[in-house]
Amino acid sequence: MTAPETSALPPSAPPLALLLDVDGPVASPLTRTVQPGIIADLLALASAGIPVIFNTGRSDAFIREQVMEPMIAAGMPPGLLIHAICEKGAVWFSYTAAGPGPVHVDRELAIPQAFGDDVRRLVAEDYATHMFYDETKLAMVSVEQHVAVANSEYREEQALFDADAMDLMRRHGLGVVRLDHHAPDSDDQIDYRVDPTIISTDIESVRLGKDLGASRAVELLAARGITPQAWRTVGDSRTDYAMADWLHHNDHPVKHVDVRPADGIPVKPYVVLTAADLGLGADIIHDDAGAAFLRHWRTALAG
Repeated sequence: MTAPETSALPPSAPPLALLLDVDGPVASPLTRTVQPGIIADLLALASAGIPVIFNTGRSDAFIREQVMEPMIAAGMPPGLLIHAICEKGAVWFSYTAAGPGPVHVDRELAIPQAFGDDVRRLVAEDYATHMFYDETKLAMVSVEQHVAVANSEYREEQALFDADAMDLMRRHGLGVVRLDHHAPDSDDQIDYRVDPTIISTDIESVRLGKDLGASRAVELLAARGITPQAWRTVGDSRTDYAMADWLHHNDHPVKHVDVRPADGIPVKPYVVLTAADLGLGADIIHDDAGAAFLRHWRTALAG
């Protein structure tokens, strides 16, 4: 399904561009849905000429259902173009009020189908009580916590699943790494990663990451003649810092927002912001913190 091209001509040098992780800063990790206030502020910022780009491990289907459709339902102006980089850079598409454009998939970064089929069977036979196989992924293999399951129970099962997934990769002859555990293939290569998050496990090419997503974001804007004066990246985990790392390394002014700083804030050569910088308490995290920053930027832009 191809949406009509936008007719709006955005400013070529907007004061800011937003590069947003979705789970945590935008969508609640508990309900997987997006607050109406976040939708309204995203629309207001984008309508004011601020590029809004999602950079997520989520599938294009998730973005369409949980972000795009609510934005359209809330009155997305005709001509407004939003970019979504999914599956950590392996999949991307753009959308307008008319709907989504073509979905692009980098097939070189996709997990072998036979391995994905075996993971699907593993989940169905041994782990279906606590998690489900994400059928919407086009390049990654992802397994996610059921919403009704307590996170503490899921995390215990997740450790067992991850170990089984590592064993399964070895049986397929695939080199894999999970955190500090490296298991090279027969050629001493590691091409894949088992990446646990607080609500899921992603199994993916080691070439995927939020840095690849940042690179694609810059390319998508450059294709439309847009070079932002500065960037704000927003995430809820250490891996999300890779967005700001890549932008800084490539000479793009950037500040990073960490909406779940309890993991500790690493030393970085750019500014790192938390809810405390808005005068909010340590209990304001995830999408509540994301909402606060979006409203802050919207207010600042309005003068």
